[in-house]
Amino acid sequence: MSDAIDAQLDAIFAARNREDMQPTIDALLPIHEEHPEHPRVLYELGGAYDTAGAEATALGYYERAMERGLTGDLRRRCFLQYGSTLRNLGRIDDSLRAFARARAEFPESVALGAFEALTFHADGRPNTALASLLVLLADHVDAPELDRYKPALRGNADYLASLDAEDDDVRPEAR
Repeated sequence: MSDAIDAQLDAIFAARNREDMQPTIDALLPIHEEHPEHPRVLYELGGAYDTAGAEATALGYYERAMERGLTGDLRRRCFLQYGSTLRNLGRIDDSLRAFARARAEFPESVALGAFEALTFHADGRPNTALASLLVLLADHVDAPELDRYKPALRGNADYLASLDAEDDDVRPEAR
């Protein structure tokens, strides 16, 4: 049965228009009614609402998808979208926790690292954001011209991250 659901979902998303997500949502709702606990259905419906601008609605679907056992690349993508949506809704601490959990499960994910950096920036930690991007660059970009500078990139990343750590020590609202 899951193969049939996957085929339906694939067809719906092949036809979607990101500028008008209502037809996609309308196509997903009957599948959700038939399979209200199916992890991918929950994830895809959440993503459709998210793309449509109904971010608060999307959160519950993302949470339930992960609770119901979403796995693999879909789980990684769900974490990314969930963490980003939390950030967009101003729930920065929740976003940071979501990305920390996601990075623990998917430590090699460049996409998660990039979007986590956006949350660091939104949290008022621009140095940590840039530092994390420099580490991603050093760890995941293969370019002969960059290879000799990777130790310098990592050193600069450590330095930048330490600046935000120092700021946290002197700010009264430090966590």
